[in-house]
Amino acid sequence: MRRTALLASAALLAGLLPWAATARAAEEPAPVPVDRFEGEVPFASQPAEGIFTWGGDSDDPPTLRLADRADAPEGGKVLAGGYDISGYGGFTHDFAATAPAHDWSAHQGIRFWWEGRNNGKKIAFEIKDGGANGEASELWTTSFTDDFTGWKQIQLPFTDFTYRTDYQPVGGIDHVLGLKEMWGYALTLPAGTKGDFAMDGVELYGRADQALRASVTTDAPVHPVEEGGTAEVKVTVATTGEQPLTDPVTVTYATGDGTATAGQDYTPVSGTLTFPAGTASGTARTIAVPTRRDRAAEPAETVPLKLTVTGAKAPAETPQVVIDAHGLPYLNAKLPVKKRVADLLSRMSLAEKAGQMTQAERGAMTQPNDIAAYALGSLLSGGGSTPTPNTPEAWAKMIDAFQLRTQATRFQIPLIYGVDAVHGHNNLSGATVMPHNVGIGATRDPQLAYQTGAVTAAEVRATGVPWDFAPCLCVSRDERWGRSYESFGEDPALVDSMETVIQGLQGRADGKDLKRDDKVLATAKHFVGDGGTAYGSSTTGKYTIDQGVTKVTRQELEDIHLAPFRTAVERGVGTVMPSYSSLDIAGDGKGAVKMHARGDMINGVLKGRMGFDGFVISDWNAIDQLPGDYASHVRTSVNAGVDMMMVPYTYKEFSSALTDEVKAGRVSEKRIDDAVSRILTEKFELGLFEHPYADTSGAAAIGSPAHREVARRAAAESQVLLKNAGGLLPLKKSEKVYVAGSNADDIGNQTGGWTLTWQGASGNTVPGTTILQGLREAGGNVTYSKDASAPTGGYDVGVVVVGETPYAEGVGDVGNGHDLNLSAADRAAVDKVCAAMKCAVLIVSGRPQLVGDRLDEIDALVASWLPGTEGEGVADVLYGKRPFTGQLPVTWPKSEAQLPINVGDTAYDPQFPYGWGLTTRTEVPKGGTATLRDLAVRAAKAERHRDDRTGRALVTRARLLVQQKADGHLTAAVAKPFADADHLLLTGRYGKAVEKLAEAYRAV
Repeated sequence: MRRTALLASAALLAGLLPWAATARAAEEPAPVPVDRFEGEVPFASQPAEGIFTWGGDSDDPPTLRLADRADAPEGGKVLAGGYDISGYGGFTHDFAATAPAHDWSAHQGIRFWWEGRNNGKKIAFEIKDGGANGEASELWTTSFTDDFTGWKQIQLPFTDFTYRTDYQPVGGIDHVLGLKEMWGYALTLPAGTKGDFAMDGVELYGRADQALRASVTTDAPVHPVEEGGTAEVKVTVATTGEQPLTDPVTVTYATGDGTATAGQDYTPVSGTLTFPAGTASGTARTIAVPTRRDRAAEPAETVPLKLTVTGAKAPAETPQVVIDAHGLPYLNAKLPVKKRVADLLSRMSLAEKAGQMTQAERGAMTQPNDIAAYALGSLLSGGGSTPTPNTPEAWAKMIDAFQLRTQATRFQIPLIYGVDAVHGHNNLSGATVMPHNVGIGATRDPQLAYQTGAVTAAEVRATGVPWDFAPCLCVSRDERWGRSYESFGEDPALVDSMETVIQGLQGRADGKDLKRDDKVLATAKHFVGDGGTAYGSSTTGKYTIDQGVTKVTRQELEDIHLAPFRTAVERGVGTVMPSYSSLDIAGDGKGAVKMHARGDMINGVLKGRMGFDGFVISDWNAIDQLPGDYASHVRTSVNAGVDMMMVPYTYKEFSSALTDEVKAGRVSEKRIDDAVSRILTEKFELGLFEHPYADTSGAAAIGSPAHREVARRAAAESQVLLKNAGGLLPLKKSEKVYVAGSNADDIGNQTGGWTLTWQGASGNTVPGTTILQGLREAGGNVTYSKDASAPTGGYDVGVVVVGETPYAEGVGDVGNGHDLNLSAADRAAVDKVCAAMKCAVLIVSGRPQLVGDRLDEIDALVASWLPGTEGEGVADVLYGKRPFTGQLPVTWPKSEAQLPINVGDTAYDPQFPYGWGLTTRTEVPKGGTATLRDLAVRAAKAERHRDDRTGRALVTRARLLVQQKADGHLTAAVAKPFADADHLLLTGRYGKAVEKLAEAYRAV
């Protein structure tokens, strides 16, 4: 029925029943509009008021518009949109954080018009209560079902809303729906099906029913207690509006039937708590449940505490008292890990083993008790999946709440929680953000790589996270790849040398340090060949190269892509993650096969030949890319050797499918036991059974000056000086400096992707120092004009900071909305500044940018990569506090047509060769051919005596000597032996390296 017809019918009824309108007016206040969708509320986000979308990945947020509709139930416009959600997605209306919160306490509930599609889907509706703003509020949720067609007014009484226990951005404020400080609402749209929707007229209705405004909560859903101890369950009564109780509330309690035996394992208790009328909101009482000791060794046993509430809403969950497991061998920390694993494994059911092999995304759990119900082995935070406020305390509190749930399982096996801390604890606001790996590769400093890993591990573990999905050991062979900045470089020898980061993360190779409060389990990824995918081979969305096909000979596979993983296994890396990409080995007859299905590589090479004894974790939803039905995905990947599946949203389906495959004999119990043994081994090594909860003793060091000093030094050492005509750099404090460019004062661009969110973002995203701020803090005489629109006269030198904006993975592939050229604005800034004065151009980017057409007008050129949060490190080398020492970790091409181009190629004529990097050290070696001959003899001798320190120093002297002569005269004849020399240096062939440099010298 059209809205006008409804109104006419209502008016007619009111006319026939004149008392109806009078009675309604006396009983209820007039509705209060929240959203009319007539344009009064913009599409915006915090801190401004507005409507915004969100989702689990880049495709999940719905599209929204204000649509003119003749049949609009209210006004002339409605909010309409479309969605195609694979994970989760929806939209929010947040009230402005700068304005007072809204008071909804006088109303019965919230209602709105919804245009039904009769799809039977449940739609979650959430309201935001208390806290600092809409994104730091307490979440309360209910739902309605779209089982109708056409417009219908949905009424949601506030008494229907329950505290959201699967995810709270703040971990809970007071667990009371106060309704006096409301910050908006949100809708979660159906996942797994494409659809559209229309909505109109959100308003508050009715008068609050005082008799239904009270609620009863407990302090925790699970109360573990040692055998013989007494569990104390705190019961709290609260009211919406936080007013005293108008009527008494009674809570009748009694221990119920769980897995514990009454009278033997615990003393049954029962009784009634009474909260009289006038009791203050927030008043609490305690129920004590005594447990008993016996001499038997036992798994954990549960005692439900059933609560019957009169006069208020009952808790969403029945609290459980859990008598801890005790006396079993696997709990004995003095036993060898191998014996503990064998004992625990022998006790587990198939369902419990399947649970250990399952990893879910923390925000995707439909119910928090799913952790216990499915015996989940792991949770993760994907990129940008953070608590609010995004603080160390909130992280620890969130993860501890998840760990508490595991205590309600038979064997109380702790979760192992993982994050992508790929350049520092990059999901945490205020963490120390390091340069991305490409910059670390440019430092050529293994000890510094170790220190960056150590800082990352300390900050990650201090928030309760024991597992890091890093480092990426990809060997990036084509800079069109959107993940190329995650690689240390294009040379497997360089990647190998930077694997000291594994010890920084984990500690000693034998795993003895993993229990420390400043170490985490590391992950070598992505096994194997992800950096070698061919351009145009990807079949994932609009990606061009990421997740594509790597075509190699067996020898190329061994020498380039497998080599770093051999080293990682030797270094004791705890986990390995296969690649999304496919591997096509010439002559093996298999063709292109997804890595998650390549048992010959995972079981055969990694676990068999290399002897990897940790566990293999899949990539995000990666098994869904395998051919066949879901059961085939599961058995293929598990049989190929993947031990734990990252199935963010389909954890229930995976666990069920795996169990079915084992029962059907398509996956062997032996294979399951191998996988679970590997997972349990790492959990024991990490000390999680003894200490499952966060040790936050190191939290004060997060973002500390000492940690930031490591990042500052890494930023400085990562700077590669490509050109320095006339010795323009370092700058002098006396010089007047004109700073311009899009990346001079943008910390979001400076830190790149995988910073707070998966894709990262431009702007003032994280605490830190931009390059411009670093220049000013260094004491420089600096004037800044982002677009170079300010007058350019009267300056000694210009510094133009240009480059890329953030991206991650295939979203950043060249051809997917990206190229290797500077933006028009950046080119204009370079042209204007460099035409007016001597200029230095800094390129802040995850990969080389094409600047050959402007190279003649640029006096000094610096590859700054993505230096992280410490812009002072860049200023340190620009002003000479530290010398430029960085070297190119990848070849810098002249044109995109040259790609892929890498050290060792037969045809090699780049703009700047691999290993190139001028220095501003005060003393530059002098000499010529004779000097190089002498250096070669001495380097060969150092090589024979395995004197690596001397050998490297001699090669470095020869390199600097060659660069001094070759600067501005680079040809193919110079570039190829020069690049080859750096590879030889990294493989310890010092004499041959100097011989190659002598060849380059002669070719100048």
